[in-house]
Amino acid sequence: MVMNSKKQRVVVGLSGGVDSAVSAWLLKQQGHEVVGIFMKNWEDDDDSEYCSSNIDFVDAAAVADVIGIEIEHVNFAADYKDRVFAEFLREYQAGRTPNPDILCNAEIKFKAFLDHAMRLGAEKIATGHYARVREVDGRAAAGPSQGGSRPLGGQKHSDVGASSFQLLKGLDPLKDQSYFLHRLNQAQLASTLFPVGELPKTEVRRLAEEIGLPNAKKKDSTGICFIGERPFREFLNRYLSHQPGPIKDDRGRKLGEHVGLSFYTLGQRKGIGVGGVKEKGAPRGGGEHEPWFVARKDMATNTLYIVQGHEHPWLQYTALTAEDVSWAAGHPPAAGAYAAKSRYRQSDAACTFEPTEAGFKLSFTDRQWAVTPGQSAVLYDGEVCLGGGVISAAWA
Repeated sequence: MVMNSKKQRVVVGLSGGVDSAVSAWLLKQQGHEVVGIFMKNWEDDDDSEYCSSNIDFVDAAAVADVIGIEIEHVNFAADYKDRVFAEFLREYQAGRTPNPDILCNAEIKFKAFLDHAMRLGAEKIATGHYARVREVDGRAAAGPSQGGSRPLGGQKHSDVGASSFQLLKGLDPLKDQSYFLHRLNQAQLASTLFPVGELPKTEVRRLAEEIGLPNAKKKDSTGICFIGERPFREFLNRYLSHQPGPIKDDRGRKLGEHVGLSFYTLGQRKGIGVGGVKEKGAPRGGGEHEPWFVARKDMATNTLYIVQGHEHPWLQYTALTAEDVSWAAGHPPAAGAYAAKSRYRQSDAACTFEPTEAGFKLSFTDRQWAVTPGQSAVLYDGEVCLGGGVISAAWA
């Protein structure tokens, strides 16, 4: 691992997890002046069994003690509720399925947190995300664990002269988080380090045990950003109005009643509450024992449509449009062939990109499964994450 020779004051977001802990240790090892900040971003039912904020802070403080750095507890709950959670609820109420982690990164971790760190005299901030930053003109190294600039091999369209900083995928393909970071702009990328971006998760775990970090074996967090792991429908039910309505199949048969369209997402398999009504030989679906999937939501008639079989035509899409776009370079890339993700847990899909007045259109070489309005379509040129937008529509 190549060390970054320039020593800086770096403020690290310590979440209580192993990735941010190892990030802080790596920076300290390289001689940087490291300060930890624990962000508290949720206060509703803070004493419930599902909120791990207090436990996470204890873990973060224990990590700071082992590493030998100061840690500050900062409350961004008001910012989170105004900038992230309110939009999250608006999208669900409109029948779409938002990705709060993406908005949380853009509005809290790399805006409110970044601003606070700069007030503390930080030259850089750092997080435990599996991603990398590269400055293409070579004026500075990409980050403490990244060893500086690399050749741009294989990139067809990225205009390196127009942008000093690029967001790159993390080198561990199973942990890459560039999808969640695609809304970061030039100023944010210029101020950010991702110390574990070039490491596989297995190496991060190994380092944590070698160092003797108290959270070395702590499991990775899941659930809504900062809100934690809790029954999702029960949680949404506190905040969203809902009206039951019919569940129908692709032939118009009523199969049951849903509890409110906001509580379902395209491609959902569990929790629909319907089964055992498929007729043998019925068209367009799978066999009579194939599982059911949410395929469409008709807000005008308050109807939930479900289909049987993972490969049902209603779940297959060849194109999408996206709005509310954000580009790392500050402008859209040239039209042409790229790769894209329309959801986090999928391989890059070959596509043709076309800018539009409202955002962009993607046309895919292969059909994409359950493309969901409200989720993000993120564009890639090789290892470079160019940016993306919020999916507004999709079609077969």
